[in-house]
Amino acid sequence: MNTVISIIIIFGALVFIHELGHLLLAKRAGILCREFAIGFGPKIFTFKKGETVYTIRLLPLGGFVRMAGEDPEMIELKPGQRVGLLFNAQNKVEKIVINQKSAYPNLKEVTVEEADLERGLYIKGYEGEDEPAVVYPIDETSHYVMDGSEFQIAPYDRQFGAKSLWDRFLAIFAGPVMNFLLAIVIFIALGLLQGTPTNQVKEVVDGSPAEQAGMINGDVITEINGTEITGWNQMTSIIQENANNQLGFNVDRDGENVSLSITPEKQELSENQSVGRIGVAPEYQVNFLDSIVFGFTSTYEFGKAIFVGLGQLVTGQLSIDAFSGPVGIYSYTEEAASGGLYVLMRWAGFLSINLGIFNLLPLPALDGGRLLFIGVEALRGKPIDPQKESLVHFIGFSFLMLLMLVVTWNDIQRFFL
Repeated sequence: MNTVISIIIIFGALVFIHELGHLLLAKRAGILCREFAIGFGPKIFTFKKGETVYTIRLLPLGGFVRMAGEDPEMIELKPGQRVGLLFNAQNKVEKIVINQKSAYPNLKEVTVEEADLERGLYIKGYEGEDEPAVVYPIDETSHYVMDGSEFQIAPYDRQFGAKSLWDRFLAIFAGPVMNFLLAIVIFIALGLLQGTPTNQVKEVVDGSPAEQAGMINGDVITEINGTEITGWNQMTSIIQENANNQLGFNVDRDGENVSLSITPEKQELSENQSVGRIGVAPEYQVNFLDSIVFGFTSTYEFGKAIFVGLGQLVTGQLSIDAFSGPVGIYSYTEEAASGGLYVLMRWAGFLSINLGIFNLLPLPALDGGRLLFIGVEALRGKPIDPQKESLVHFIGFSFLMLLMLVVTWNDIQRFFL
C-alpha cells in the first residue's frame, strides 16, 4: 500500500508540474487551453475553471494540455445547415446549438449561408426562406454545442499556430524545464532535511576495500591521486570511474595526514554498466547555502548520468533491456519507499530529471519532437502542414506505445519470471 501511495504522489506531482509548465506559458501567450489532463483514457474526475477543463483520467501514463490549433480545428458550419443561436448582452452569438435545440427555448434558428468561426467571427443566415440574410457577430468566447456538450470556438489569434515561434517554443519547452526545477527543489529540500554529504567518512563497510586499506570512521578525504577533494560527489565520481584501478588517498585523521592505497571494487549495475565502490558512507551536515548548491549539483550529476546512458544506448554499449517501464519503476519505487523518506525523495528527483530529459528527445509525440518541428519551421520560413505534422506525431505515439510494451515485458521477465 505504501508503494501504491508513493507512486500516486510521485507520478502525480511529476506529471502535474510538467503539464503546469505548458499551461502557464500557453496561457501567458494567449493560447486557448481547452483541457488540462492528468492521465489518459476515460475521465474519472473533471471540473471547469475559466476556459479550461481540468480532468483526471483513468490511465496514469502521463498527461497533456489540449491547446487550440495544435490539431486542426474540427468545428465547421456548412451552407444550408440549420443551427440555433443564443445571444449575450452585447447581442453577439454566445452559443451555436447544432442539435437538441428543444433544450434551449430562447434560441433563434437560422439557416447558414456562410460562416467564419476563426477570423471574421460571424454567421450569415436567414430565419425563413423568404427573409433576407442577416450577419450575426460571434463573441470570441462563443461555444459550439452538440449533443449537449459545449466546445469553445478558437479565434485564429487564440490558436497555437497563430503565435510567434518564440511563444510556441516557450509553451512546449516549459514542461521539461518545470521537471528540472522540481528536481532542484526536491534536492534542496533533501539537503535541508537530511543535510548535504561532506567528504568526511561516517561509516566504513565491513570487509570493503576502504576497510582493508585502513580507512576508519571520521577520516576526512582530502586528495585522490593528487586531486584536491572538496565534496562527496566529486569523490564518488572519481571512484566510480576507476573500478579495479588503484587510487592514492590522502585523509585527515584528527589533524594528521594519512596516505592510503585503495582499489575500488567493480560493482555491476546492469549487463553493460559497472562502477567502482570502496564501501564508505558520508557524514551529513545541514547548511542552507550548501543545500542550494546541492540542489543544482545533484540535478546536474543525475542529468549527466542519464545522458551518458542514452549515449551508450545509441552506440550499442547498452541494450534496451537496461531500461525500465512502469513495472520496473514500480519495483524501484517499492525499494526506495522501503529505504525511507530521504531515499524516496532522491528517487523522485531522479525521476523528475528523467522525465524532463526523455520529453526533450527529438521524437514525434514528445515535446522534443514538437520543438523539432518549430525549428524546421524557423529554418524554412513557413509552417509545416498541420495535418502532416499530426500524422507524424500519431505514428510516433504508436511507436512509443509499442516501445513501452517491449520494455514492460522485459520488466516482467526481470522481476517476476
